[in-house]
Amino acid sequence: MDTATQTPKLQPHALKHAPALIEAVFPAQKVSFEAQRERKAGPGSNLTTIGSYWKGRKPLILVRAILLGMLLPQTEDPEKDLEIFEQLMAFDDASLARREPKIAPAEIARRITLDNPWAFFNATYKGDPEDIEGATFPLEVEDYPGLRILWRRDIAEEARLELLAKALSTFASYEERAGLCKRPEELDQEPLYAPIWPAVNAHLGHLGIEAYSHPELVEQLGILRYGHRPRVGDTFCGGGSIPFEAARLGCDVYASDLNPIACMLTWGALNIIGAPPEKRGEIERTQRMVTGLVDEEITGLGIEHDAHGNRAKAYLYCVETRCPETGWMVPLSPNWVISKARNVIAKLIPDPLRKRFDIEIHTGVSASEMKAAEQGTVREGRLTYELDGRIYITPIKTLRGDFRDAEGNTANRLRKWEKRDFKPRPDDIFQERLYCIQWITKESLVQGRMETYFAGVTAEDLQRERKVETIVAENLARWQDEGLVPDMAIESGYNTDQPIRERGWTYWHHLFNPRQIISHSRTRAHSSPSVFLSLANSLNWNSKLSIWDSYRNGEVKNTFYNMALNTTFNNGCRAWLYQAYMLRPTSFHSETHEQSATIRCETASLLSEGCDSWITDPPYADAVMYHEITEFFIAWLRKNPPPPFDEWTWDSRRALAIKGSGDDFRRGMVDAYRAMTDHMPDNGMQCVMFTHQDTGVWSDMV
Repeated sequence: MDTATQTPKLQPHALKHAPALIEAVFPAQKVSFEAQRERKAGPGSNLTTIGSYWKGRKPLILVRAILLGMLLPQTEDPEKDLEIFEQLMAFDDASLARREPKIAPAEIARRITLDNPWAFFNATYKGDPEDIEGATFPLEVEDYPGLRILWRRDIAEEARLELLAKALSTFASYEERAGLCKRPEELDQEPLYAPIWPAVNAHLGHLGIEAYSHPELVEQLGILRYGHRPRVGDTFCGGGSIPFEAARLGCDVYASDLNPIACMLTWGALNIIGAPPEKRGEIERTQRMVTGLVDEEITGLGIEHDAHGNRAKAYLYCVETRCPETGWMVPLSPNWVISKARNVIAKLIPDPLRKRFDIEIHTGVSASEMKAAEQGTVREGRLTYELDGRIYITPIKTLRGDFRDAEGNTANRLRKWEKRDFKPRPDDIFQERLYCIQWITKESLVQGRMETYFAGVTAEDLQRERKVETIVAENLARWQDEGLVPDMAIESGYNTDQPIRERGWTYWHHLFNPRQIISHSRTRAHSSPSVFLSLANSLNWNSKLSIWDSYRNGEVKNTFYNMALNTTFNNGCRAWLYQAYMLRPTSFHSETHEQSATIRCETASLLSEGCDSWITDPPYADAVMYHEITEFFIAWLRKNPPPPFDEWTWDSRRALAIKGSGDDFRRGMVDAYRAMTDHMPDNGMQCVMFTHQDTGVWSDMV
């Protein structure tokens, strides 16, 4: 749509040198509250479904506020400017009423003055009806035991919203009012904002503005400032919040990042979350097809069903090591609780003949047994267990043989795993042991409502485990050559040294057990952009770093819960049926409007395209080592990626990353922002979301 031809009153560049609203007016308290609510929403936020492992996303509501604040002009009436801005953000009381507040009619009765309440509400009362027939609001509901107040079904929507707004206005603070409502991003945008446009157009009509949606308003403001629809850039695009929200508002967008994982997530935000309905349908069909094909392959291998037709949901593994004092093989785990809701625990049963412990699974145990199971064989960094009435304690560091080399670096006796390794060798210090399986009953698989139970490992289970290992042994080299399994070495670094030091793992596939290698490689064999995004999510939730969380019924948790490569003594492995939901189409859909979107995998200082404004959330020195930890994903995705991902460099390019805290970091930041300044018009703007504690960095950037 060419808004310029629809609205001939618009004069291109009329606002070229006009001060932006954000320079004078910005409801920081309300924006902060809404941004914090969005942060706390976690999986309920729009973009987390495509990659929750990227923690640095900026709240969409904050990006929206900045974008509108940079485009809107100041007028001679700053109070009205703020009023209109808050309507555009859905912060005003009338908009809050449309944000589906959870405020019951009884609460409304207590808060507002209303002479004819029964024109809007119905009441049921066990006492004398005459007691309430002539009642007015406010009404102390507690004075009428058994009184129930409900909305009348025939009430006009406008009247209902007016009463909700009136009730919300009685709360003392914006935080109390907004806390009762849904977030703006959760709602259908058209009905939420439809009533505001007459006021917006009246306030900005002297500029020729006539808009009935945010994209129309943004395009017209862009014409007034820049002569065209505004183009917004972010050279540290990360998880994609800034380009996504800019596109959703109707801007053209340019997004770049040195890291290909960041570019992939940004692509997913724009092309999956923001896809039009027909494209969404195509993506969903692809996801269902891949899920079905992998399921057929896994089922055909016969590695996840038992002889009775039950199907595995999760496998629980622990590390096992030999005690230097007794010579016994001892399973390692911080605790032996499997499910708190079902009172399921694992018990270690000594086997003197084999000098090891059998592991039994017990369900419905007593409170005292649950309490005892909370104490595992790893306590305060030490192997600790009881045998024949005696307690044996050995530091884990001693088991590894930790020492300082001649240069003062930490080293140990762990064997360094090799490229073709995928499980420990028999003489390795740390072994890996399957000790429990969560099964889905055959009957519930047919019914569609999964019923599960936990069981110990049988001889048949171990046969299936050996079959899994055989499949990997026979195919690993070929899968690595084809790019279906990583063959990429782990490069030494602040985060990446941890799995090398603590387990001897030297290649990225060592962080995945044989079952995970099979399921991830089968998914990787199906190459499409949406499947790539789903696979990355699956990797995060299904590796040897995924802990087993015994809360309630138990679940396998994500690898990057704290943005580090933490090795575990006890981990959970998702079977395919449990993992497959990672390939489900994301439930969020917030269509971006027709616009130009460019994504580049390049360093911020080497810009090749210009933008009218730049909004950036730059790296914070060494706060998060994305250039290291994303190699966990890059190792799986780097060979033969599908278009458009094949245009990017699938390497973390650590040497080019802006990192550290000294001169290199400051110079990198200065170079990046100089490049942005060189690639924007004289009336362009930059907004930097920056919380670095070193004021010297700020001064260098200025």
